[in-house]
Amino acid sequence: MKIPKTSRNYDEVLTEMSSKGSEDLDYKNGKSWSLVYYIDDDYYAFLKKAHNSYFSENGLNPMAFKSLKQMEAEVVSMTSAMLHGGEEAVGTMTSGGTESILCAMKAYRDRAKKKKPWILRPEVVIPNTAHVAFDKAAHYFGIKLRHAPINAQGQADVQAMRKLINRNTILLVASAPQYPHGTIDPIDEIGALAERRGLPLHIDACFGGFMLPWLEKIGLPVPAWDFRVPGVTSISADLHKYGFAAKGASTITYRDMSYLTHQFFITTDWCGGIYASPSMAGTRPGGPIAAAWAAMQALGEAGYCDLAQKAWDASEALRGGIGLIPELRLLGLPHATIVTYASASDAVDLYAVADQLAAKGWDVGRQQNPASVHLTVNANNASVVDEYLNDLREAVTTVKEDPELKRNGEAAMYGMMAKIPLRGLVKHSVRKVMEGMYAPGGGAPDMANLGSDDKDGFILGLVNKYGDQAQLALDKLDAAKTRMRKIIGRNPG
Repeated sequence: MKIPKTSRNYDEVLTEMSSKGSEDLDYKNGKSWSLVYYIDDDYYAFLKKAHNSYFSENGLNPMAFKSLKQMEAEVVSMTSAMLHGGEEAVGTMTSGGTESILCAMKAYRDRAKKKKPWILRPEVVIPNTAHVAFDKAAHYFGIKLRHAPINAQGQADVQAMRKLINRNTILLVASAPQYPHGTIDPIDEIGALAERRGLPLHIDACFGGFMLPWLEKIGLPVPAWDFRVPGVTSISADLHKYGFAAKGASTITYRDMSYLTHQFFITTDWCGGIYASPSMAGTRPGGPIAAAWAAMQALGEAGYCDLAQKAWDASEALRGGIGLIPELRLLGLPHATIVTYASASDAVDLYAVADQLAAKGWDVGRQQNPASVHLTVNANNASVVDEYLNDLREAVTTVKEDPELKRNGEAAMYGMMAKIPLRGLVKHSVRKVMEGMYAPGGGAPDMANLGSDDKDGFILGLVNKYGDQAQLALDKLDAAKTRMRKIIGRNPG
């Protein structure tokens, strides 16, 4: 495609744009369990007006758009108060949870360079369930991650974290809650560990930051996790999730300026002049900042509490319904409005169940280790809980009656990718998919038909050419690994 030689009519362009979304996720009907946090059309119309009122403004230069800087400061202040930060708490807005985590990792790396210059390869201790954005940050910034295991409830093993700390450790990380299962790590214990070892502690609350405070406020028991825990030094919390702001809005809040100062980038020798930026981005779109401020003002505590109550009730209804399906089991602890379930035995392949749900029009979040389905629950999902549970029961019955379904469609691909022991081969196949998506003329892949030729990579080629044999071999390997784990468990010596 090339830029057209002549200008086009505005309405014509907008009409073509709207037609392009015909196959996009239909989030307004409640069948989406991720990506979009929708209230209703009236609220969205208001949010768009707020966003577009600062459509052209740029937060790169706070002296040029002082109102934008003031709104950012007020968003950070409101967020800090919600998270029980003290008078010294400071922070910035970012484009999303990943940037907030990148900023935190960069800040703590640079802080360690100044305070502990002998550390040549900084290390960060995190639970296995911490968000993958920490892995991305470690990759970008030359940091080594040391992953601690989790317990049966999905919480970080604090003693394992303690054993992973060494003279190169610059930071501890915990989640509130972690994404895969919706469980809050034992942050009070990890905070005490951080204090004993003289280490900072970052809490990734991108999911829970704008939900947990309201769940607590409506009377639900919420484990200690925010700045009230003495060892906590920073918190990332997304506004464009349960803050119901426009996309491109998150926050990173620090206990005081002694931490935030290491997040800044400043150079004074460029011929273009002195340059300073508070976060990763240079140009900082004004729309998301303005819309975040507007969202917090429009909803207020009452609005957030109402949405939290409805989301919690929907989550509890889902947990109750799934708990009555004997072939399934819930994962994690009911700390937040995240519901995750897995198969209770090998009799039902969960990826095949996921295929059945997808065929009924549901957005399905597939996970691995173990194979599971993840639901991020909103107030908007309350009206479809009964429909989802009915479809889920039917899907389980269908798969139970026809076990061979796990060898077809996306179930075969996801199942094999999860079981391949050589993860480098899986990475190679995923890279091939990415190359195809971003090659000239590339688009979204057809996940059900991947592996049709060699360009999709070795693993996906296996799925296509040797699906049954490969699956059987991997099933046997998986069973052998399970037996070995049981033997080791009975004989730990």
